[in-house]
Amino acid sequence: MPSRNSRQIALQTLLRSQETQRAVERILARQFQSAALSSADTGLCRELVSGCVRWRRLLDWLIERATEGREQKPAVREILRLGLYQIFFLSRIPEHAIVDESVRLAKTERCLGQAGFINAMMRRFLRERGQITRDIANLQEDRPALGQSHPDWLFKKWEQRWGCEKTVRLMEWNNRPAPTCARVNPLLTDPGSLAKRWEDEGVEATPIYCDWAKPDSLFRLRQHPPLESLGSFRDGLFYVQDPSTLLAVDLLNPQPGQAVLDLCAAPGGKTCQIAGRMNNEGQLSAIDISESRIELMRENCERMRVTCATLGQADAAATCKYDRVLVDVPCSNTGVMRRRLDLRWRLSSDETRVLADEQLKLLAQAAEWTKPDGQLVYSTCSIEPEENEQLIARFLDANLDWQLINERTLHPVEDHTDGAYAAQLTQQTGV
Repeated sequence: MPSRNSRQIALQTLLRSQETQRAVERILARQFQSAALSSADTGLCRELVSGCVRWRRLLDWLIERATEGREQKPAVREILRLGLYQIFFLSRIPEHAIVDESVRLAKTERCLGQAGFINAMMRRFLRERGQITRDIANLQEDRPALGQSHPDWLFKKWEQRWGCEKTVRLMEWNNRPAPTCARVNPLLTDPGSLAKRWEDEGVEATPIYCDWAKPDSLFRLRQHPPLESLGSFRDGLFYVQDPSTLLAVDLLNPQPGQAVLDLCAAPGGKTCQIAGRMNNEGQLSAIDISESRIELMRENCERMRVTCATLGQADAAATCKYDRVLVDVPCSNTGVMRRRLDLRWRLSSDETRVLADEQLKLLAQAAEWTKPDGQLVYSTCSIEPEENEQLIARFLDANLDWQLINERTLHPVEDHTDGAYAAQLTQQTGV
């Protein structure tokens, strides 16, 4: 049986994310640093937090229907969400444990006057579990946005673009836990050697094959101890990276000896990948605007033994021209919504319009830093055309001396990986 601490930490994480409006993943990571949880308890805690955030809208609909819309204290609301998630989305938690732990959490959070109410609510939902499960299934057919716990405006936007069936499949994708994927660091090891190391460390891994990555360079980690405890991780033999993030560097195609700029580079996943493609030979400048994120990038580069990179802030690259430039712009992140737990609740309907103007400025700046015979790659982890194809069209309309060589969009439903977009551009000489 999982420890009581796992539920308590889950509750505290959910409450703090609501109070501070900060990304729930960061709060949970800090909670784990100070908590002595077993691997099983850590897994349960992460699942409870992830599930309650993803399914928040549906869980609240169930609560409001049962309470006739009566407002609840924040702690009581989160305890009810935790209990309902365990009832309707987890099968391994005994019913008595759900009730007992929900009541205990109420007492721990000084909601003694609500303990009886929470006890009654949990027992009622357990008693009506079969009918409510059917109600949820009907809701997912009749009101997909609510049934799949997404905002109405986002569902309508995607439905107009892709139709209902594809949009529902995308929402289902967003509600599934994301796997842990790892890219082999060619600067320090090879796939065979890393596989042997993983076997000794209790890591179970399966190769991932995609046409934009070298064979045997990517693995899905099916089972593993905490990553930070692995010697292979600390030694920099692999980098945790989704397959979609490799697309942009594949189009960039950096070569040993070239001068390469990675703009908006932190936390450094693509920087380390570029260095590997360059075999640590050449000039790699990786810049970002945030000093704290640069420090994180520095830690990753040191762990991965990247020696060809110079890290700094934006003005460090102002006097140079580069053979290859990558600009991985800040974006809406809709392609990685399954990894950004509360993203769907933080996005606004005009987000992409606001972001696109800044993205266009960054692309124009990256173009100025590209040699006349060089190549420029623009990338996002968005699946919104306003940030991708349409933005590239805007850039080309305003810069007639540039042309599009290649572009590609990865969509979760079609490509079975996180969403991403990358465009390869070059400057036409004599125009």
